[in-house]
Amino acid sequence: MEFREIESFLAAARIGSFRGAARASFVSQPSLSARIRSLERELRTPLFHRMGRGVRLTEAGEAFLPFAERVLEFVDKGREAVRQTLDEQQGTITIGSARTIGTYMLPPTLDRFQRRHPQVSARIRTGRSTDVLAMIVDGVVDVGLARGLVHPDVHSIYLYDEEIVLVAYPDHPFAEEGYARISEVARQPLILYDPSSTYFLLINQACHEAGIVPQIETTLDSIEATKRMVALGLGISFLPRSAIRGEVEMGRLFPIGMAEEHRVYLPTHVLVRRAQHYSPPVLAFLGLLAEIHGCDLSGVVGKTG
Repeated sequence: MEFREIESFLAAARIGSFRGAARASFVSQPSLSARIRSLERELRTPLFHRMGRGVRLTEAGEAFLPFAERVLEFVDKGREAVRQTLDEQQGTITIGSARTIGTYMLPPTLDRFQRRHPQVSARIRTGRSTDVLAMIVDGVVDVGLARGLVHPDVHSIYLYDEEIVLVAYPDHPFAEEGYARISEVARQPLILYDPSSTYFLLINQACHEAGIVPQIETTLDSIEATKRMVALGLGISFLPRSAIRGEVEMGRLFPIGMAEEHRVYLPTHVLVRRAQHYSPPVLAFLGLLAEIHGCDLSGVVGKTG
């Protein structure tokens, strides 16, 4: 059963004439008649009563009519969905994001994107960086924002470094000096976020390289909870600079300077699955990231949808 046969059937049913249906469909009458005969052979029953000046549906034709109309409706919707993917002003983009990025970096970026492309619907999925990579590989999301991870099926393009800052409450001795040595940090109760995260691993690595064992008092699964505990004077912490801007401005947290060799940076990357073509909404989002962060996405953005 071919779609052209269903179109011809619907045209003849609507107009009541093979000749009129052929004219409306811009095909010859013999071609239209042949399509309907082919459909009738497949269904093993006549669909029309052929009369001298026209046609009318048989009982079988009447039964088939609503299903044929539904097929046409679904095909029309499918065409519209495809058309929208070819228009960067419409369509859908699904973004996977590591939690910290999704909380502090993605919202202003997404706001800027949707101001430019108000007809594009954006869906967000969050998780750890490893989760985001898996979402990209499995095709669950179109674009990922995560720490730098490598996979043969994925483009991983560097965007920026997120600085991890030592923070304390304003009355802490470190805050009075504005500076701390890594050996002094080792003697302080440390509150850390998400022990299975890339962030946690990098903090541990930095301490190991400095030859110290951190005094980890508490581990939490929320940056917001970590910030509140530090602000209450329950310990100090290492937190992403983007996550503490508001608290620093309000005087609730104080960033502590450290020697250059003990600073920790988390590289942030955009991830996309390797493909021949990308949809216009995806290319538009990647283009915005390149504009904001000054990164080179030419190897991906150069591919059109």
